[in-house]
Amino acid sequence: MLYDLNNEKKTVYPNFKGGEGEFIAAILFDGQNKIIRGTLQPGSSIGEHVHEGDSEIIYFLSGTATVLDDGKKYTATAGECHYCPCGHRHGLENHGSESLEFFAVVPVISFNE
Repeated sequence: MLYDLNNEKKTVYPNFKGGEGEFIAAILFDGQNKIIRGTLQPGSSIGEHVHEGDSEIIYFLSGTATVLDDGKKYTATAGECHYCPCGHRHGLENHGSESLEFFAVVPVISFNE
């Protein structure tokens, strides 16, 4: 399947996961996996949260992110990738002067093997 996330309807999520400002996202969900094209404007964030039953892979397209990762902070820029395994905590902050754009995939973990 081919999806054009640039032309999908975007939804604004204020204070997403307890964060500041607005998370703007086009999200495709097939009942098992989420494919996300997200934007955080300067000063916005996605609050820290634990991934239970899924994981998340975030690829940064533009801007600069402060990644909160199990109590540690690091900076990520375009071309870098952040991975949050199932059972771990993370969040994102945009302290930069430009929009933070990213692509994320949230696959549901199956424990039925």
